[in-house]
Amino acid sequence: MEGNGSAAAQYQPASPPRDACVYSSCYCEENIWKLCEYIKNHDQYPLEECYAVFISNERKMIPIWKQQARPGDGPVIWDYHVILLHVSSGGQSFIYDLDTVLPFPCPFDTYVEDAFKSDEDIHPQFRRKFRVIRADSYLKNFASDRSHMKDSSGNWREPPPPYPCIETGDSKMNLNDFISMDPEAPHSSLLSQMQMESTVSCV
Repeated sequence: MEGNGSAAAQYQPASPPRDACVYSSCYCEENIWKLCEYIKNHDQYPLEECYAVFISNERKMIPIWKQQARPGDGPVIWDYHVILLHVSSGGQSFIYDLDTVLPFPCPFDTYVEDAFKSDEDIHPQFRRKFRVIRADSYLKNFASDRSHMKDSSGNWREPPPPYPCIETGDSKMNLNDFISMDPEAPHSSLLSQMQMESTVSCV
């Protein structure tokens, strides 16, 4: 496992090493879906301890630091990003982000400090919101036909994952429902960064 600290050293990752995870650049929502699938199939931790977290805002402009797409000290401005949160029964929570240069997995507090920084330092229009979805619900309800990754001519902006599109019996494409920052959207809870931090720290 990458990382340091006594609590992190005692933690057994819920995933394979980073370079052994299913990964396609710019398809973070599918990378995390596949990670949820791995956790479910390997049964090392209860799936109910894990959550997919969509990060965005009304403007679809959110800064995240320590991303592979932006080496150095500056943030990447994503329209949205998806990570996995494991609220471990062992007393510490961890973030799984396949696009970060931080440890994988990364202790929650370290990730918040280094990748999110404080909302007080961010202009209000760039402040992030967090849609938190239980991993079992995410596996059951998420669908994407990847059409958001095609340009107006139908060409791929980034090569698609090599496996078939993820779909459900009811939908072939509902990605926008998960990216939406509408508090009434189904299958999830919508939190501010402060609410996210306090919720995780109280578990």
